[in-house]
This record gives sequence, structure tokens and C-alpha cells, in this order.
Amino acid sequence: MNNGSRILEAATELLESSPDGEISTRGVSEKAGVQQPVIYRIFGDKDGLLTAVANHGFAQYLAAKRAAVPTSDPVADLRRGWDGHTRFALEHPHVYRLMYAPGLASAPQAVGEAHELLRAVLERVAQAGRLTIELDRAAEIVIAANSGVALALITRPETHRSAELSVQVRDVVLHSILTPEPDADSPSAPVAVPQAATTLGALLRSARPESFSRAERELLAEWLTRLAHSTNP
Repeated sequence: MNNGSRILEAATELLESSPDGEISTRGVSEKAGVQQPVIYRIFGDKDGLLTAVANHGFAQYLAAKRAAVPTSDPVADLRRGWDGHTRFALEHPHVYRLMYAPGLASAPQAVGEAHELLRAVLERVAQAGRLTIELDRAAEIVIAANSGVALALITRPETHRSAELSVQVRDVVLHSILTPEPDADSPSAPVAVPQAATTLGALLRSARPESFSRAERELLAEWLTRLAHSTNP
């Protein structure tokens, strides 16, 4: 293991075991068995080291996300993804705070990939006709709500960190962006224009019609995005 890996591992372990989420470069250097100047040479400063710890946390988080096997029910996959996000936060509260709370000079590099993995699940939800609003707006809402409730939980005393609150927020949020569960005994509600546009846009992205030119597809995508953002009178 090289010096950079030893330092990163030591910093992560110290952060995880810290009672207040604070670590010092002196403590990290002692645990890693290196001199403090080595930390600054590799990571620049303490903020650079903490950013590396946040990226390491994202690597752990995203490994589980990538390993998840999609099922035939994208809404159930979306719920599981939400619950997995909250579970990671509760298991790694100090690392999670670095990942999602503002404070670092440079944002962790893996934020974009986390967003794209969520977007891929929502794309499948849209293709199934279950998403009522435009895809990117839905992703923004889910990320904001999921990270928000996770941060709220980890700021509580450990004895009051119950995932039940996360489940309740999850159900409220998903209810606001999804169509109701299909019910064979109830008549189907009329499809709203934004929902129809979101569904059609997702289907066209998954199977581009060859009868349209590239310019026509781009124009159609723009129209559908506008309709997805619209509200019915």
C-alpha cells in the first residue's frame, strides 16, 4: 500500500470513529505512519484530504449502486435505492456529511455519477408510464429530499436515528412524482399532458425512430421537454 492509500485509509478510519466528525492531520499522519508534510505533498492541504475521503466514501456508495440488479419493477428499484442511500448515511454518518453537506472547497468528483445512476432508474420509471413530471426535475427532487432527510437523521443523537422517518418522507415524495399504483378494480385516470410527454420522451430515448432525422428527433425532444414542464389548465 502506498503512502496516499495509507493516509486515505487512516483518515477514513479516524473520521468514522470520531465522536464529533473532526480529525487532525497530525492524528492522520501518526495513524498512517508518515510525516505530516507527506499529507500536504499528496493532498495539498487538509481540505484536499477531506475531499479525497469524501470521494472514497462515494466510491463505496456507488459500488453498491452499480452492483444492484434492475428488476422488472422500476418503482420498487427506486424505493430500494432511496432506502440504500439512507442506510449508507446511517452507517457512515461523518463520511456522508462530507459527501453531501457543503463546506469543502471542491465538490466530490462522484456526485455526477450518483446523479446519473438515479436518473437511469427514473428513466425506466418514465418508460413504464409512472413518472408524472419531467425526468431531470424528478431527479432533483429525489436527490434533495433523500439527502435532506439523511442529513437530518445523522444530526440527531444515535438513539433517535430511525429509518422510519426516511420511509415516510420517501413515500410522500414519490407520491408527488409518480402515478398511483395500477389497480385492476379501479378505472384508469386520464393521462395528463406532462406525464404523457415524459413517458414518450423516455421511450423515444430508449428506441430512436429511424423515420426521423437527427434534427427532427432533437426538435421533438425539445417539444416534449417543454410539455413535460408545462401544467394543465
